Amino acid sequence: MKHLPENSADIAALDSAERELYARLDPLRLPQHIAIIMDGNGRWAKRRHLPRFIGHRSGVQTVRGVVETAARIGLSFLTLYAFSAENWKRRPQAEVEFLMQLLRQYLKQEVPRLNRNNIRMTYIGRLHELPQSVQERLQWAEEATAGNSGMVLTLALNYGARAELVDAFRSIVNAARNNGGIDHLHVDEELVNRHLYSRDMPDPDLVIRTSGELRVSNFLLWQIAYAEIYVTDKLWPDFKGADLLEAIADYQRRERRYGGLAPAESNAQLEQSEDSLRQQEVLVSAK
Repeated sequence: MKHLPENSADIAALDSAERELYARLDPLRLPQHIAIIMDGNGRWAKRRHLPRFIGHRSGVQTVRGVVETAARIGLSFLTLYAFSAENWKRRPQAEVEFLMQLLRQYLKQEVPRLNRNNIRMTYIGRLHELPQSVQERLQWAEEATAGNSGMVLTLALNYGARAELVDAFRSIVNAARNNGGIDHLHVDEELVNRHLYSRDMPDPDLVIRTSGELRVSNFLLWQIAYAEIYVTDKLWPDFKGADLLEAIADYQRRERRYGGLAPAESNAQLEQSEDSLRQQEVLVSAK
């Protein structure tokens, strides 16, 4: 059963720019789940002739602000793509070690703030492949926030969507072997959902990508099948709570069809069908 946060908005805690933007939103049509591909830390630092690690530290500051804004408007689920499975291969070892250290520091520093904002923290990804010291800090932070009933903040760590699907299929087969064998195994979407890392949360309604890149980078490929995608040219360290609200405003201007027709189109087609049927009846009676 999916965890349903008991959220209440704290609009008074927003800054003036955020309150102005929030006033334009329909609180009843907020996305339930937003997922963010946080991209651009390195480019942010490069444009300022700074080391890459400064960009990552600035990115952590952005995480803090965006998480608080999301919680204050009453968002139920926020998922952040923090460290991909591919990062192990594509980043220098020294940078990976720095990111692991930064993650440990973030968790230690942020738990009190998460508790003040009634935020529960959880994770998705192959956590068992992370350094032992990181795993221990992750477990500590999850346990320290487990009693909170507000927004669920999920960090995707050592995460890849293809790896998630492989792990899900392995889990399905293993479960079947332990329950009478695979001969009678019936695989459908609901079964796959139950074996995903994200089984305890709803699919994202909105995916935000910073830095202007037009790709999803192996992130939640199964879950974002019907998600709206919002891309901003802003690099992650420049992304603020107000930008999150701008993305939500854009989301609310869209018509979510889930493969169907918009109401106006559906009504028009119905009227056309009725007119065609009446014409056929006239022709039949004329004969």
